[in-house]
Amino acid sequence: RTRNFLLMSATPHNGKEADFQLFMGLLDADRFEGRFREGIHKADVSDMMRRLTKEELYRFDGTPLFPERRAYTASYALSPAEADLYQAVTTYVREEMNRADRSGDGKRQNSVGFALQILQRRLASSPAAIHRSLERRRKRLEERLREERQLRQPGTAPLSRAPALPAFDADDLEDAPADEAEAIEQQIADQATAATTIAELEAEIVILADLEERALRLKLSGLDAKWRQLEAILDEPMMLDPATGLRRKILIFTEPKDTLEYLQHKIGARIGDPAAVVVIHGGIAREARRASIAAFNSDPVVRVMIANDAAGEGVNLQRGAHLMVNYDLPWNPNRLEQRFGRIHRIGQTEVCHLWNLCAANTREGEVYRRLLEKLEEARAALGGKVYDVLGELFEGQALRDLLIDAIRYGDAPETKARLFQKVDDAVDVGAIERLVAERKLTSEGMDPNAVEAIREEMERAQARRLQPHFIGAFFREAFQLLGGRIAERETGRHEILRTPPILKDRDRLIGRADPVLDRYARVTFDKARMAGTPQAELLAPGHPLLDSLVDVVLERFQPLLQQGAVLVDDADEGTAPRLLVYLEHAVRDGRTVRSGEPRVISQRLQFIHLREDGSAVDGGPAPYLDCRPITEDERALVADIIAAPWIADGVEQRALGHAIAHLAPAHLAEVKRRRLAEIDKVEREVRARLTREVNYWDARAARLREDERAGREQRINAGNAESTAQRLVERLHARQADLDRERQIAALAPVLKGAALIIPMGLLLARRPEGKKMAGLWEF
Repeated sequence: RTRNFLLMSATPHNGKEADFQLFMGLLDADRFEGRFREGIHKADVSDMMRRLTKEELYRFDGTPLFPERRAYTASYALSPAEADLYQAVTTYVREEMNRADRSGDGKRQNSVGFALQILQRRLASSPAAIHRSLERRRKRLEERLREERQLRQPGTAPLSRAPALPAFDADDLEDAPADEAEAIEQQIADQATAATTIAELEAEIVILADLEERALRLKLSGLDAKWRQLEAILDEPMMLDPATGLRRKILIFTEPKDTLEYLQHKIGARIGDPAAVVVIHGGIAREARRASIAAFNSDPVVRVMIANDAAGEGVNLQRGAHLMVNYDLPWNPNRLEQRFGRIHRIGQTEVCHLWNLCAANTREGEVYRRLLEKLEEARAALGGKVYDVLGELFEGQALRDLLIDAIRYGDAPETKARLFQKVDDAVDVGAIERLVAERKLTSEGMDPNAVEAIREEMERAQARRLQPHFIGAFFREAFQLLGGRIAERETGRHEILRTPPILKDRDRLIGRADPVLDRYARVTFDKARMAGTPQAELLAPGHPLLDSLVDVVLERFQPLLQQGAVLVDDADEGTAPRLLVYLEHAVRDGRTVRSGEPRVISQRLQFIHLREDGSAVDGGPAPYLDCRPITEDERALVADIIAAPWIADGVEQRALGHAIAHLAPAHLAEVKRRRLAEIDKVEREVRARLTREVNYWDARAARLREDERAGREQRINAGNAESTAQRLVERLHARQADLDRERQIAALAPVLKGAALIIPMGLLLARRPEGKKMAGLWEF
C-alpha cells in the first residue's frame, strides 16, 4: 500500500493563477510556494491534478457517476405587513450607507456597509432573525450612547472614539471557519455606525427602536410568507416515500443562527417530533456535529437537518437525503454549488432536487430570481455544467455588489435594467462553456488501452477483495454474541435495532470516523444493495461500527488467531494438502518517521503455499476465497494430516526463505519502477523553479546595490535580497538531499502473520467410505 498525499477540492482554480499556485503549494511547497511572478511559478501540474465537471464523469460501464440534479425557484410574495417592514428597514439601510459614503472615512464606510449588508440579509431571512438583530444593534448603540454622555460631550461634538471592530475582508470571511465568521459578523452588525455625533447616534437609536417594535409585531403575528412557502414544499408528494409511507429526509440551509433555531422549533412542532430535527451551525462542537451528521444519514427517526454554511463543505449527506431547500440564498453564488454538493456526491443514487426560496417583491429578490432563471436556462442547455463554474461567473463584479446596488438604487427602472443585463451577461451559455474548458486545466483524455488496463486491474482487485458474505457472516455472529440486535428487512439489507454499549464505548476509545449510533435504519455488506428506501449504509472496513466490533473481538479472542485454522477448498479435486502461510511485506525509502523507524512507502500481504514435499509456491493475491472452515466430521477424516510433523517443522524458515527469494524482490522492483519515475519528475520541477527564484533574487540584489550606491531609498536592501537568494539555495540543497533519500528504496524483511492448513475436497471424498460414489456425483 503506497502512502501518498491526496488533496481534493471542488474549486481548485478560481481563475486567479496566483491563488491556484498557493493552493498547489500545499502539496509541494518547493514547486509552487511563494509570491507569484509570471514565468517563475508557471509549472506543469499534469502529474498532480485532474479536473472534470461532474457531468463528464462516467463509470466503466458508461453510466454517469453522478445522478441528475434539478433546481426549482420557489417564489413567494411578502404580505403587506412584511412589505412594510421590508421597506422601512431597506430605507434605513440605504440612508445609513449613503451617510457612511459622505463621511469620507474608507474604514468606516467599509464596516458600516458590511454591517448594513448583514442587516439586510437577516431581514430577508426571517422575522426572528431581523428582530433579534435590530434588538442587539439598538442595545449596543445605547451602551455607546451612555458612555459618550458620561463624557459630557455636547450633542454636536464628534463622538469620542469608535469601537474596536475586527479587521475583515468580505471575500476572506467567506472562507473563514463558520464560528469565527459568525462572531465577526455579529460584532460588526451590532456596533458599526455611520453616526459621528451624539445627536446622530440618538436619532439612529430612535429609528432602530421603531424598526425593532415593527419587527416584534410581525414576529408575534405569525405572518411569515417564507415559512408558508417552505410548508408548501414540505407538503409536496415527493416528500413522502410511497414504498414506506414515511417522510423522506430533507436538508435545509439557512444563514443566521436565529433563523436556524426558529425553523428548528417550527419544523419540530409541525412534524410532531422535535427529535426528528437535527442542526449544524458554527457554534456546535465537533463531536456534536459528527453525531448530527451520522444521525441524519442513518437514524430512522431523524428526517430533517437544518444547517448554515458550517455544513457548506466537507459534509457528506448523500446517504441521508436527495432533497434540499435553500431557505436563505447565499450572496456568494459559489455557495450554491457547495451546498448542493452536500447531497450531490459520489454514492448518491437518486435524482437530487433543490428548491431556492426567493421573495418576488423585494429589490434584491428580483435580481436573484433573474439569476436563478438564467441558471436554469443554462443548466438545460449545458446538462448541469453551470454549477461547476458558479464561483467564476461573477468574477468581474461580485454578485454581492449587484445585490447591494439593487437595494440602494433599485427603484430606478434604468438601474434595474442594468443589473438584469449584468446577470444575463454573466450567465451566458457561451461564456459558461469557455469557463468550463479553461477550468478543466487538463484537456487530454485517457488512452483507451489505459482505460482497459485500469478496468482489468479493478476487476482483479474486486475478485480478491474481502467478499461481502465473509464480512456479513462475521458481523452477524460477533454482533449478536456481544448483545446486539439485527434483523433482515430485505434481501441482503438489515436493520440494526440495538447496538451494544460495549461497541459505543470502544468507538469513543479508538475515536475513528463517525460515532457509533444506537440504531441504523438499514445496513448492508454488499455495495450493490445500498440503493433502496431507506438507503443502506455499507458495513465494510472503515465503518465505525465494524471497526469497533473488530477491535473488541480481537481483544477477546486474539489467542485463537495464533493457533491457525483448518480450511477446506471445495474447488480443489486433488488429494495433496497444503499449508497456506501469509506474510506482511513492506518497502521503505531512506527517510525516517518521527520515531526514527524507516518510512514505509508500500505494504502488502503475501501468500505462500507450502507442500509436504518441501516445495513452496506463490499463493497469489487472495487464495483463501474458495475456502471454508472444516466441519468436525471432516476433521476426523484428516486427523493424521493435522498432526503431521511437516505442518509444524521449519514452516517459518521455509516461508520466509521463499518470500525473500521471490516475492520481496518482485514487490521491490514494482515500487522502484513507479517511485523513481515520480521522483525524477519532482526533481526536475523543483530544480527549475528554485533556480529561477535564485536568479531572480540575485538579479534584484544587484539592482538594489546599484540603487544604494546612487542614494535611492528602497523597501528592502540588497543584503536582504542576497539573504533570500542564499536561503533558496539552501532550500534547494535540502530538497535535493531529501529526494536522494527517497531514491534509497529497499525491501524490509517479511514478517510471518499466520497460517492455515488447506484440505482439498478431493482428499475428503477419497477418505469417505462412499468416496467413489460421492466423487462421481461431485464431478457431475
